[in-house]
Formats: sequence, structure tokens, C-alpha cells
Amino acid sequence: MSTRLVYMKGLIFFTLFSLPLLAKAQNRVDFGQYFEDQTLRIDYYHTGDSKTEEITLDRMYKQGSWAGNPDFCLQPFELGQYKVNVYDIATNRLIYSKGYSSIFAEYQTIDAAIRGNRRTYHESVVIPCPKRPFILVIEKRDRYNLLSPVYTQHVDPADYHIINEKSIRKNDLIIPVTSHGNPHKHVDLVILAEGYKADELEKFRNDLKYFTGLFFSVEPYKSTADLFNINGIFRASEESGTDEPRQGFYRNTSLGSSFNTFDLDRYCLAEDNRSIRDAAANVPYDAILIMVNLDRYGGGGIYNWQTVFATGSPWRDYVFLHEFGHAFAGLADEYFASPVAYVDFYTAGVEPLEPNITALLDTTQVKWKNYLSPGIKVPTEWGKAFYDSLVNRAADIASERDKVLNGMRHTGTITTETEKVRNDYQSRIDQVNAKIDSFFRNHPLKDKVGVFEGANYMSKGMYRPTLMSLMHKFGEDGLSYDIVNEKVILSTIEYYTGN
Repeated sequence: MSTRLVYMKGLIFFTLFSLPLLAKAQNRVDFGQYFEDQTLRIDYYHTGDSKTEEITLDRMYKQGSWAGNPDFCLQPFELGQYKVNVYDIATNRLIYSKGYSSIFAEYQTIDAAIRGNRRTYHESVVIPCPKRPFILVIEKRDRYNLLSPVYTQHVDPADYHIINEKSIRKNDLIIPVTSHGNPHKHVDLVILAEGYKADELEKFRNDLKYFTGLFFSVEPYKSTADLFNINGIFRASEESGTDEPRQGFYRNTSLGSSFNTFDLDRYCLAEDNRSIRDAAANVPYDAILIMVNLDRYGGGGIYNWQTVFATGSPWRDYVFLHEFGHAFAGLADEYFASPVAYVDFYTAGVEPLEPNITALLDTTQVKWKNYLSPGIKVPTEWGKAFYDSLVNRAADIASERDKVLNGMRHTGTITTETEKVRNDYQSRIDQVNAKIDSFFRNHPLKDKVGVFEGANYMSKGMYRPTLMSLMHKFGEDGLSYDIVNEKVILSTIEYYTGN
């Protein structure tokens, strides 16, 4: 067991600092020997609660050209709650592997699942299509991050039950944004329209232009722009926007997105996996982004599955880039003061897999030690107690506001009075937030890389590389992932492109 743990930690270290060396050292797979240049999509149902899970096969599809890099059939780093493995039966050899996460995995960590409420999610794994019969194995990580099989399936690619349709849906409109060549050697992003009616095509085009422009204005995407292919897919929805259950709004949209995921008002994900995969399959893709036509704050990101972002709030830039960091590079949240639905998300004494957070079990082996600022202390004192006092003050004001407003509703107080009270309380909260912003903006360590306590929903015992980054929040100085997160993203880009 200890050998396997050390091996997994070593893989994460390589992900940050020396992917090319690992690529040369890994057991390379001859893509042309084992695979067709075609995508095999395997759909399944994932059912369970916090203690049980069951995977059952739905359908399989042969679709367009494979988007991945043939030189990296075996993913050279360990991320994601699950891992798909493909074994060639004739040679008993592992010929493909890739980690990913799922909405189901998050569901397992919330109260409803812990109470034994079972739920079913529709999911997919997408692999290059093998030429010969193979064994598909899906593995799941336990609380110690060790993998074990949860599903095994014998598959013959010649089976006539595999659906081989030439076109998914004729009225899907492909809108090329940027094309730099061979999908095998580029990162292929597909951005899907969600909650755009047929007469809102021009708005989708404008939103597409805005967010791709934003994307290439931020490092490391700015310096690697020629390594990306991006396409938009317009599939009209019957209604604009998306579901907002807490507000009592439900809209008929093409991809089944909704706010209030896991009863978190700002968390927006899309659960109609089949529709999402069908729309994305119009083009080769490495990553799926879902652009929600709604003016409010929110979104979500699931590693190697989906990036969801709403288009209209003042924080839309941050949400888009932040959630893409989760979904594309497996980066963890670096904030710790926001409400979440997860219970016991991490196991005490176990180093998390995510490359931008650490439990600091060994102060001499920090994941990002090559990037620590000279002379920085580990761990790094940063005035956390003062910051916590400001956050708690803002939370107390918000709690008091909610009690007052609820009381006014029960007594039938007129709307103009409730709005005045709401605005007064918001002004008080804004004053506290201004102090928080000033705290970070003027902090002497704001440009340093250290080991700062507070990360991934945990105030104690979890650490992040910098005071502020796009995986925490953006500050007065603009949008930046910080050097550690940028290196992780660059390693992911190299995995898809070889450059």
C-alpha cells in the first residue's frame, strides 16, 4: 500500500514540473496498432448513495474522429475520482487510461446520500475506438485515494449493437471560433449553447466571441493560443435561461441545466448527459463547456466532464475561468469561507490529489516547493485570524438581514420598505467586503508563493499556494491563476498537444 501511495504522489509532482520526462518514461502505446481514428462513447447509468454504487450499461456509439493525443494513450498523472482503463484482450495490455470525476461522486458526499437516498445519473466515458475486443474497467478511488474496480465490461467493437449514426442532429449549428489544425495535436474545446431560443442566435455568437476573447487574454492561454481549436454549437432551447428552483423558475432548455445543484443556490450543473454528449459530438472535443444564457452569478466545473457558466453577472469572467480550472486541469477550490453541501470531503492524514492544495503532512515536501518565494516560511502566516473576523462579520450581518426580512414578509410589510431594509444591510456588507479587498490588495505577501492555511472549504488543515488566485477569487489586480496553477494548466495542455 505505501508503495502505491508514493507512486501516486510522484505522478502529481511530475504533473507540475516535468511532464515531458514522464512522457518519455511511460510505457508508450502504439496508437495505430490498437485504435481506429474514431471515438467510442459508452453511456451508462450510475446509481447509489454514500455507501453503495452500481454501474449499468446503457448504449454505445461510434462517433467522429478521436480528439485526443495518440502519444498519450495513458494519462500521465493521477487526478479524478474515477479512472477508465482499456485492456487489449489479445495481449492483456493496458492501452488507454484517463481520470475523471462525476456529479454522482459529489452526490455521494452530501447529507441526502449519507441518509441513504439513492440517485441515478446518466454518464459517459469517451475513448478512442479499439480495433479488437477489449475489456473496459472503471475504477473508483476510496477515502485513501486508492483505486479499485467498480465496473468491468467485455466489448467487441464489431458488435452490431454499437450505434454508428453519421449525424447526431441536423439542426445543430456549428460555429467555428478558432482553428489551428490537427485535433490530435491541439486542445479541442466545444462550447454548447444552453437556454438560447432560436431567435437568440446572434446573442450566442456575441457571447461566444466575448468569452473566447476573455479566455485568450489570460495566462497561460494567452501564450498558448495557437494550441487551441474552439467550436461553438448552437442548439436552440424552447425558453431562455435555465432552472432556478429556489426562485420558483423552471425553463425548458436543451441541455437540462439548473441552479440549486445539491441545494446550493449558486451551483449550476447540467444533468442531461445524453443531450450534452450528442451536441458535443458534432466536432472532435477534449473538453465540454456549457454557456448558460442567464444574467446571474453561478456555474460549476467537474473534472474531465463539464464547465458550466452563466453569461451575465458582474462576476462572469471569474466564474468562467475558475470553473474551467476545475474541469480542465483538476484544480481545487482555494477558498474556504463559502457554504458547500459536502460532508467529510477529505480524509484526515491523507494528501489530496489536487495539485494546488496540500494537507502539509510533510513540511519539507510541499507539492509546489520549486516555486516557493525565497525565505518564505512553511506554513506561511498571513493574518488569517483578522480575515476570518471580517468574513464572520459579513456573515452575521447577512444572517441578521435574513431574519429581519423574513419577519417583514410575515407581517405583510410593503415591498418598498423591504427593499430599503435590504439595501441598508447590503451597504453594511459592502463596507466589510471593502475591508477584505483592501486587506488582500495591500498585503505584503500578495505576490508571494507560500503555504497559506485555508483552502478547499477547510479553514484549518488545508493549504494553498498564494493569497489570491482565480481558484480563490480575483482581486483588484485582475484575473490570474498564479504561477503554480499556470504550470498545472500548461502540463494539461501538453498532455493534449505534445507541445
